[in-house]
Amino acid sequence: MKRREFIQTSGLITAGALLPGTLLGKPFKAANKQKYPYVLEPVMDGDVKEFHLFIDIHQQEIVPGFRIHTLAFNNQVPGPEIRVNKGDKVRVIFKNKTELNHTIHWHGLHVPWRMDGVPYVTQMPVMPGQEFVYEFTAEPEGTHFYHCHWGTLLHMQAGMYGSFIIDDPEDPIPRRFPYKREYTLLYSAHDVNFLREEMNSMLERMKERMYMMKTGRFNKERFAVFDTKKEFEDAVKNGYQPPYVVNRRAPDDLPVPNWFTVNGKSYPSTPALFITEDENIRVRLINAGTEEHYLHLHGHDFWQVADDGLPVPQPWQRNTLRLSPGKTIDIIIEGKNRGIWTFHDHDTRRVTNNGLYPGGNLLALVYEDLPAEETKLNMMAQKMGLKSLPIVALDE
Repeated sequence: MKRREFIQTSGLITAGALLPGTLLGKPFKAANKQKYPYVLEPVMDGDVKEFHLFIDIHQQEIVPGFRIHTLAFNNQVPGPEIRVNKGDKVRVIFKNKTELNHTIHWHGLHVPWRMDGVPYVTQMPVMPGQEFVYEFTAEPEGTHFYHCHWGTLLHMQAGMYGSFIIDDPEDPIPRRFPYKREYTLLYSAHDVNFLREEMNSMLERMKERMYMMKTGRFNKERFAVFDTKKEFEDAVKNGYQPPYVVNRRAPDDLPVPNWFTVNGKSYPSTPALFITEDENIRVRLINAGTEEHYLHLHGHDFWQVADDGLPVPQPWQRNTLRLSPGKTIDIIIEGKNRGIWTFHDHDTRRVTNNGLYPGGNLLALVYEDLPAEETKLNMMAQKMGLKSLPIVALDE
């Protein structure tokens, strides 16, 4: 028997702590597809690909029994994936359905400066009930993402992010590593106490500001908005207290994440990566959060083939990579060691749910052609009433 066709029982018990026992069945595979961002279909307007995005408050189930309120694009966390070809003309009609201000920043895209989505620098914020139209040509190629650039500390960890993929017919990666399947994984980190308190505080503050505008009592100092730096400096000299002196945030300090998600889910609800023996898969990794992740794959090396969307001149063979905030990295995994293998953050503080291990950024690479007999349990497990590997373990 080949080494890659043999999996020790002890190794399987470790893998068994990772995924539901039905993961090789059709129901699990169907549900797993729903854990990846769906591709938003454009409406063609001449030669322009037009997309519609809206933002609203949404309840997101991170794991069974635990939900949080989020700010979600099209009621999805992460938002829908926008996928176009290099050079396509793109129009995104953005509707704000919340009582907060928002923008969209196209992270890694070379858009016209007025389309960059930075409030008060490139545009005014999109206020409640308003629309803004973003128009640009899709470039450069590769894996990118979009996110809100207003109240970013809150809005991004509240779910306002999504993938933006620009395909290029000249992409060298499929020629060197032929593949048919690819997966997009968006990582984030959440302080759910900060989310709750800060969102409630911002909603109340926004109601006050909207009322002042409607009653004609708009005041630059109250809104903390000035035409020039000199105007701001003069206001301070005349007694104005900036918001960082009179703290108008929620009572919490800066967020300390206690939940870590992949595509809006924490273990045991994280998505699985499916592969078969001798198959290549492409995995697009996006860090849309505030924490660094050190992603490690068991049983394999993988090839790092793209960095911030662009193909690397010489792919790296690795089994652990550093994914910093704002980074995108593409990897190719080769199906050379059949089994069920952990793919997780090696900073295990991010492999927790509310401080409890295992949880968070824990998922698995699953070979679809794994023989059922290789998942059999040992006698001790059978005496416990357990059926087969893998098994969900929530408290080690």
